[in-house]
Amino acid sequence: MNSRPYVAPPDNGLDIRHIDDSLIVVNKPSGLLSVPGRGAGKDDSLTSRVQAVYPEALTVHRLDMETSGLMVLARSKEMHRLLSILFQNRQMEKRYVAVVDGVLENSCGEIDLPLITDWPNRPLQKVDFEIGKPSLTRYCVLTHDAASNSTRVELKPETGRSHQLRVHLMSLGHPILGDSLYASPVLQAKAPRLMLHADFLAFIHPLNGERLALSCPAPF
Repeated sequence: MNSRPYVAPPDNGLDIRHIDDSLIVVNKPSGLLSVPGRGAGKDDSLTSRVQAVYPEALTVHRLDMETSGLMVLARSKEMHRLLSILFQNRQMEKRYVAVVDGVLENSCGEIDLPLITDWPNRPLQKVDFEIGKPSLTRYCVLTHDAASNSTRVELKPETGRSHQLRVHLMSLGHPILGDSLYASPVLQAKAPRLMLHADFLAFIHPLNGERLALSCPAPF
C-alpha cells in the first residue's frame, strides 16, 4: 500500500467550471485532498482552497485524492441540504473516464459487486457478498491502445461507494493504471498518476429548475 507523505500539488488558482449565487463547480486536480485530512500536513485541500476565496462554501461530496475532475460545493446551508438530497436520491448524473490495464471482454457492461471497508487494511475497500453494500457501475469501452495494452473506458457509477470504481475495475481484472492502492507495482508505474477523472456532471438546479450540465475533459 502507498504510504508516501501527502504533498499537495501547487496552488495555481481555482479552475472554476460554474459559479452562481448558490453553488460552485470546480475541477479538482489529481493529488489534492477533497477536504482537509487528519494529522499534520493535511490541511491543504480543494475545500480549503475554495473557502479561502468563498468562505461560505460547503462540501457536498468528495473525490478520492488521486482522482481529478468536477466537484460541487454549496454556498449556503440550504443549498447544501438540497444538493445532498440530489446525491442521496441518485439524481446527479456522473460520468468518469479511466484508463485500465488490458482488454475488456465486453464493449459495455455492468459491475454489480457489493463493497465494504476492509477494516484491518483501511482505507482499502473490498467486495463482500455477505455484508457489503450494493454497488453498481456501468461501463463502456472508448478506445484500446495496443502498444500499452490499455483501454480507455467511460464509467457511470449508479451508487457512490468509497473507491467504488477502483475496486470494481480491479475485481473485473482490469485495474486502473497508476492506482497506488489496487494496482500492482508494474501497473502503478505505467502512469504518472491515477488515470481516473470525473469528466461530466449534470443535475437539475434546485433553485431555478434548469438542467445544469458540465463537461471537463480528462487531462490524460
